[in-house]
Amino acid sequence: MADARPIGLFDSGVGGLTVLAQVVRLLPHESVVYFADTLNLPYGDKTPAELVALGDRIIRFLLAQGVKCVVFACNTSSSISLEVLRRRYPVPMLGLLQAGARMALKSSRQGRIGVLATAATVKSKAYEKAIKDLCPRAQVFSQAAPRLVPLIERGEIDTPETEAVLRDYLKPLKEAGIDTLIFGCTHYPFLAPLVSSFMGPEVVLVDPAVAVAEELKELLRRRGLLANSAPSHRVFVSGDPENFDRLARRLYPGSLPPAVRVEAG
Repeated sequence: MADARPIGLFDSGVGGLTVLAQVVRLLPHESVVYFADTLNLPYGDKTPAELVALGDRIIRFLLAQGVKCVVFACNTSSSISLEVLRRRYPVPMLGLLQAGARMALKSSRQGRIGVLATAATVKSKAYEKAIKDLCPRAQVFSQAAPRLVPLIERGEIDTPETEAVLRDYLKPLKEAGIDTLIFGCTHYPFLAPLVSSFMGPEVVLVDPAVAVAEELKELLRRRGLLANSAPSHRVFVSGDPENFDRLARRLYPGSLPPAVRVEAG
């Protein structure tokens, strides 16, 4: 039996749109409720307690919208608050870390894997643990990039400032001789052309959104939760909806309804 209830998906801002695009591509009949916590971005400088509190309010809001599962479309939340919130709520939840780790190991030729992420994700060592749990011999090189999310949220995707900042963050990873680079923040795939240009074709770029969309499809199939009808998406933000809509029109490959401002929780 088909289940027309929506999928819940959240991030601190527009970064989760990279996940939404993969979900819509792979699951065209699924409706999605997208929540962007733009009032509290960036998440990368938040403490674990703050991230859990923010995530708790968002989960409760999404459950009130009748979602059948929740995708943490944010690496920082996936690395810090996901396991805590899984124990609080019975709804199925998926994060990006395990999917990204598995995808990176499949792509890496020599087991030298770089992670470009927020300060909170790097500090948690969550990607390093996830990768080494699967392959203890793998070498993981992590680089925090705290200035990138604010730049992207201002729409500065290909400006000279963004390129200069990005090169500074990528230089240590290039010098380390990595052969695979994980986008450890859902905002970063928007910078993929710049990253690829600097790192060169020999470095494989891994977007965990691709893998988590595949895992989501399998989870819904296994639990009998797949939809089979025309989708209807809804977008909510905690900050300025007009600013979000402006960025979404530029960054998201499809069309979305106008964002509605709400107070989660």
